[in-house]
Parts: sequence; structure tokens; C-alpha cells
Amino acid sequence: MLCIIALIVFSVLGIFSATHRALAKEALDCVFRRITLRPCNTGFKEKIKNKIIVKLMSRSVFVARLFNKHFEIFSWIFFILMIGSTFWVVKGGYNFYLYGSCNGLNQSGFCAFDPKGENNKVTDISQQCGAVEKKEENVTLKNIDLSTFPTKNIGSKDTVFLIGCYECDYTRKAYSDIQNLVKDKKTNYIFAHYPAKEDTNYLSEVGYCVYKEYGERFWAFNDYLFTVDKVEIYQPEYIAAILKNFDFDGKKINDCIDNTETKKIVSDQVNQLRKTHLYGTPTVFINGKALVGPKPLRVYKSMLNKFIIF
Repeated sequence: MLCIIALIVFSVLGIFSATHRALAKEALDCVFRRITLRPCNTGFKEKIKNKIIVKLMSRSVFVARLFNKHFEIFSWIFFILMIGSTFWVVKGGYNFYLYGSCNGLNQSGFCAFDPKGENNKVTDISQQCGAVEKKEENVTLKNIDLSTFPTKNIGSKDTVFLIGCYECDYTRKAYSDIQNLVKDKKTNYIFAHYPAKEDTNYLSEVGYCVYKEYGERFWAFNDYLFTVDKVEIYQPEYIAAILKNFDFDGKKINDCIDNTETKKIVSDQVNQLRKTHLYGTPTVFINGKALVGPKPLRVYKSMLNKFIIF
């Protein structure tokens, strides 16, 4: 077991040191001898053993003697620990690549590859916009009516549904990746604005009316809202200027907003979104599977394919 441990350790150290490269070659020879049922080179084994014992003696004679007496047992212990740690590192890396978290989809535990947890941060829907980490919940589209939300249905077998807030930094971070995903993979697409702050309720009504009155032209307008100043976006006058720039009829949009039917539909949209049990924005559903927080683009792409999940 010592040979295998030494091979791995010295192979890594050998990248930076010629001395360790020589030891790595000896370790490789030792491993080859063991797998061909021949005894390991005694000189190499003793060389490594003595190096370790010398280091230990400088700290504790008792520990050095204990290590020397039970050298083979310690070799097995270190080998098992190495295999275990290697498995968890590989598993964590695999999960991070697929889901943006070492711990699995929507899991917010510590991840060495994402120490700040950026891929799982959301804007909490019950508070003002800000970074809030939540535990995974059962977020679902079961029995949810999406018929009134802006939709691009091109007959694809894949459907991407983004729930976001125009003011939310994390939605803004994810938004461009979602647009690229929909464009590159040619998927169906549904968008829903969830007012994470009370002041953004007005924008849900504006978006609904623009989509109702102008259809496909809504999407360019929607893209633009995710690029403008977050502070200004609350102001009806600012939105009115944007509508004018897009050559939309401001009076027609305002009449639609003031219509009681519009307010009823928008209120029902919010209720439908709450029924998903979402706890923050952005929440992205890909073929019905929820991803909470702004994941890397590769994660969104992986959800369109079949992968083995740990």
C-alpha cells in the first residue's frame, strides 16, 4: 500500500521537483512489482520508511517508535483514507460540474470549488432583495397553470421556464445564460416575473400587457429590462420612456394595466408561482426539474441530457 500512496504523492510533487520525479519512478516500479505478484524493492520501502520516521522523531520519539513498529498497519490506514478522500473529491467535482454544487442539485452546503456559494444564492421572495441561502425544498410545477405567461413554443421536446425578478442581481446573472441556452438548444421557453419586492408588482402588469398587445416584441423589451438601472426601474415614468423607445402605444398599455381583468390575471399568476413552493429568484425549471440560484451555463445544458447522478 505504501507504494501506491508514494506513487500518487510523488507524481504530484514531481511536477515541481526533479528529486520527487525520481522517487515517483521508484514508486511506479514498486507498484508494478506488486501487481505482478513480486515483492516490492526493499530499498525503496526502507528509504521512504526512514524518511518518515526521521521527520516524526523530530517531533515525538514515541510516535516514531509506534510508527516503526506498526508500519504496515499505518500504510493500510493511509491508503484507505486516501481512497476515501479521493472518492469524495471526485464526487464533489462531478457534482459541481453538473449542478454547480459539490453536494448535489440545489444543495447549499460548503463546496471547495464554490466557497462563497454563489451558485446557490437567491433573492428571498419574502424579504427585500439580498443574498439569502436556503435549504432545498420540494419545488415543483405539478398542477401549475402556466397558460397566461409569456411563452415561446417551437415544438421542442425541451422546455425552459425561468422565474425571475427584474431587480434581482442573481436573476440578472442567470438571465443571459438562459437566453443563450434557449437559443443554442432551440428549446421551448416560458418567462415569469416574480415580484420579489412589492415595488416590482407594477412591472408584472406592464410585462403582461406588452405581451398581450405586442406578442413576440415582448421578448426584446424583456431582455432590455434586465439591463437597465435597478433603481430607476421602479419609476413608472422611466418605464413609460422605455415603452416609447420600443414604439409601444403608452395609452394602450396603461389602459390594459388599469383593466380589472389584467389585475386579476396578474394576481393569479403570482398565486400560481407561489404554488410551486419557490423560495427565491431565480428559479429555473428545465423539463420540470427545478434549479434554484444562478447556475453556470454548463449546468443548465446538462439538465437537457441524461447523466448518472450520485
